[in-house]
This record gives sequence, C-alpha cells and structure tokens, in this order.
Amino acid sequence: MLTPPGPPAADRTPVRQLLHRWPTILGLAAATVVLSNGADQDSAATTVGVAVLCYLAAAALGRPWIAWAGVLGGSAVVVAGEVVGIGRWVVLGAVGAVLLAVGLVVDVPRRPLLAQAVAFVGFGGIALLALALDPRTGLVLAGLTLAAHAGWDAVYHHRDAVVPRSLAEACMGLDLLLGLGVAVLGLTA
Repeated sequence: MLTPPGPPAADRTPVRQLLHRWPTILGLAAATVVLSNGADQDSAATTVGVAVLCYLAAAALGRPWIAWAGVLGGSAVVVAGEVVGIGRWVVLGAVGAVLLAVGLVVDVPRRPLLAQAVAFVGFGGIALLALALDPRTGLVLAGLTLAAHAGWDAVYHHRDAVVPRSLAEACMGLDLLLGLGVAVLGLTA
C-alpha cells in the first residue's frame, strides 16, 4: 500500500512548526510587551478600538489585507486624536463612520460590512464604558471585552473571511492573553 508523501522531514522540525505559527507568536509577544509595561484599562480599551477598526476597514474597502495596514493606521489615528486634543475615541468613531460610509458608497458586500459596523459599535461601546467605570471594574470589563474579541477573531479565522487568517490568528493571541491578563490585574488589584 502506497502512502501519499507528506511534507519533507525538514518541514516537520519544531523550528519550522514554530515559524509556521508566526502570527500567534506575534500576538502573544505584543500582549506580553503591553502587560510587562503596565497594562491598564485604557490600553486594553484602546486595543479593542483599534482591533474593531481594522476589521471595519477591511470590510468597508473589500480588501482583507487592509486589516494589517489598519493596525498601523489605527494606532496612528489614536495618536493623532491625542496630539490634536480631541481624544482617541472621537477620532476612532469618526474614522469608523467614514469607513462605513465609504463601504456603502463603493458597494461592498453589505452583510460583512454591517456585521463589522455592529461589532465596531458593540465592542467599542463596551470598551468606552469600561473607561467610565472605577479603575478596578473598568480594568476587568476592558479585559473581558478584549478577550471576547478573541472569539470574534476565531470566527473570522475559521471562516477565512473579511481579514487575512494571519491577522485573525495574531489578534487571537493578543486579545486573549492581554484581555485575560488585564482582567486578572483588575481582580487582584
């Protein structure tokens, strides 16, 4: 009986297997950096805001790769909001509204666009609420919101839709570790 050839032995080495999971490693490394530098409810909530903006941008423009660019773009939006003095959440909301309008005008598929718009409002709204609460409760809520977004990442990773699977995988690592880490900090503070 002939067995189909598998990947070459070199491709099955632990190093190759680890390199194949680069998005997970990237997400976990980013979460570790944020946690080791004193994560707080603001950093967790902002991470939620940037994450949902990346998904909305990809859906609104009909280009999954835009989500990776959105990581840098969303971070720039946050910084710009603070530098200009109007606040990151005002700018995140404005950019989200513009993206939704662009998606409606360029006629991308409505279902993914509306799903990402609802997620933007839902996850973003809860993250914003977390900032209005006392620090300990806000820390737990922001962390749990970010961890819940890892479930959103898992759905889109499984579907291989809206964003690249690599981005969804990286975000799962980031969102889950940072979110649960922040929530634990809130519970033990």
